[in-house]
Amino acid sequence: MKVVYSDGYFLKLGEHVFPAVKYRRIKEKLLEDKVIAPADLVEPAVATDEDLQLVHTPSYIEKLRLGTFSPVEIMRQEVPYSRELVDAFYLAAGGSILAARLAVEEGIAVNLGGGFHHAFPDHGEGFCLVHDVGVAIRRMQKERKIDRAWVVDCDVHQGNGTAAIFKHDPEVFTLSIHQFNNYPNWKPASNLDIDLSDGVEDAEYLMKLKEGLETALQRFKPDMLFYVAGADPYREDQLGGLALTMEGLIKRDRLVLEAARERKIPAHITLAGGYAVQVEDTVAIHANTVRTAREIYKA
Repeated sequence: MKVVYSDGYFLKLGEHVFPAVKYRRIKEKLLEDKVIAPADLVEPAVATDEDLQLVHTPSYIEKLRLGTFSPVEIMRQEVPYSRELVDAFYLAAGGSILAARLAVEEGIAVNLGGGFHHAFPDHGEGFCLVHDVGVAIRRMQKERKIDRAWVVDCDVHQGNGTAAIFKHDPEVFTLSIHQFNNYPNWKPASNLDIDLSDGVEDAEYLMKLKEGLETALQRFKPDMLFYVAGADPYREDQLGGLALTMEGLIKRDRLVLEAARERKIPAHITLAGGYAVQVEDTVAIHANTVRTAREIYKA
């Protein structure tokens, strides 16, 4: 199983709730625990403006390039603008494109970066400047590697950018399971939204996710799964209000990936958000997702 990673994924944020060090530490943990070998790591190329234009507007891409954002726009993004930061987002998008190509060829691939599901075609918000998953889907469709994509978003926050980008596209089915009383306030409709109350624990979460996966697969036959595997439904997450345990999150990953594996649907995984009080917990949750994927797709 190939794992796409670059040291360039580091987001230059300064003091920030987003743990920018997590990408390197996830890679190190996966190697240390022998979940992957060095030969499994693949370096991505930077996405191009042409790639981004498959999702984002030319005027927004120009703002990314030049940094001509208003104070209100920067406030909505919730990250401090810098050229280095934009470069990291372009690289993460390149990583998701590469992981999608590898998933077509090998059945599964993981991008240790990406999952920036709050980016819209014409603006960024919620720590997200480029919608890497959207760019990867559009690139795969343009290259005729897939026609129909299925996004399963298990971040604690609803995938509002994803829902907006694919709102009128019958070839993309979006499923988001998330805490309702949390960011974003405005939640454009996904094809299937599973709104959870505060404090939901493992059993209820897993039951509703299983029902949602079954419903989606009754309504839609995908060529590829794009799994946004946020770590922030964890019970000790600073920006979440659900109460999943580490074991519950592993079972979540297994539900999603086994649903794809059983149907021979190639799987593309991005790791998305995670803001646990202890960074080590976020790293462990993300590493468990990769470990679970390896176990399922080796079987």
